[in-house]
Amino acid sequence: MDETGERRPPTMADVAQVAGVSHQTVSRVLSDHPNVREATRERVQRAIAELGYRPNSAARTLVTRRSRTIGVVAANTTLFGPASILAGLERAARREDYLVASVGLEELTEHALGKALERLGSWGVDGVVVMTPHRHAVAALARLPQPFPVVTVEGGHDLDLPGVAVDQVGGARAVTEHLLSLGHTRIWHVAGPGEWIEAAGRMQGWRAALEAAGLPAPAPLAGDWSPASGYAAGRAVAEAFRRGGPARPTAVFAANDHMALGLVRALHEAGVRIPQDLAVAGFDDLPEGAYLIPPLTTVRQDFTSVGREGIGMLLRLIDEPTARVAHVRVQPELVVRASTAGARRPGAGPAAAGRAAALFSDAAGPGR
Repeated sequence: MDETGERRPPTMADVAQVAGVSHQTVSRVLSDHPNVREATRERVQRAIAELGYRPNSAARTLVTRRSRTIGVVAANTTLFGPASILAGLERAARREDYLVASVGLEELTEHALGKALERLGSWGVDGVVVMTPHRHAVAALARLPQPFPVVTVEGGHDLDLPGVAVDQVGGARAVTEHLLSLGHTRIWHVAGPGEWIEAAGRMQGWRAALEAAGLPAPAPLAGDWSPASGYAAGRAVAEAFRRGGPARPTAVFAANDHMALGLVRALHEAGVRIPQDLAVAGFDDLPEGAYLIPPLTTVRQDFTSVGREGIGMLLRLIDEPTARVAHVRVQPELVVRASTAGARRPGAGPAAAGRAAALFSDAAGPGR
């Protein structure tokens, strides 16, 4: 009790008294100092639990020079990919007993990035993860002063910046090779926005798979990640399908699932059957994609691994700022569902196409 009769919170001195150790020993245990005997450490931890002691974070920061707070700079978090990466980073930080201070930007300009880093520095963060999906954002970050360790996510591999990224090229190549293995030889692509690193990687993977198969890559259709842009592309695909001829597509790979949703809607309205007339695949593995009619073949990104690798890399740099860390590429996973099937042979009827679709349907449902 204090002088007013109110119960006061336990202090470090109280912990030291109950544990039978010095104030300095309690401080060493709280800072995870290695020079503490295990039996003593356990005795102090039991006293902490018994008293319900909560360390003063400001005092702990002064002792350890660590705030145990990580900054994250993000943009475009209304989109599935950036939102999922941010969630993965936050989960990984919590597992390491770190708080996350996030700064959301409308635009990833050099000025906005500089202000965000300055603000996070004033909050006393130990290090920062910057989500850099645009090429210009990566270049801008490389020019800025970095008073604390910085790790990039989905960008930076072209520059000397530590970072973690999903293998976008490999994922796109895998889904295109899947379509080729089914007999498709005219595979169109609905591309993401040109300034996005992910969009460029997915286009590169699609082209590489076609080139390896000795097939030309048709001009990609422009998209902006939205279902509306996928719908517009779908109308162009449906018109090309209606005209027929040797250039008519037999499959379409959309650079993300949201554009694939719009694409499927436009094809349905035009009477183009999926997959009997045209196979469709996406990228991202949206939860809704498994419940489309038909369920959508796609590429699943491991956002949990992205978060774990990104936070782990940053913590290594916080512990050893001069450490050299390699770039990390996280491998995606092809998820095959009923929206892709073998290319129809001349004269093959609906029944044959339906049997082909059944071979590649995701009978287990969501595939998660």
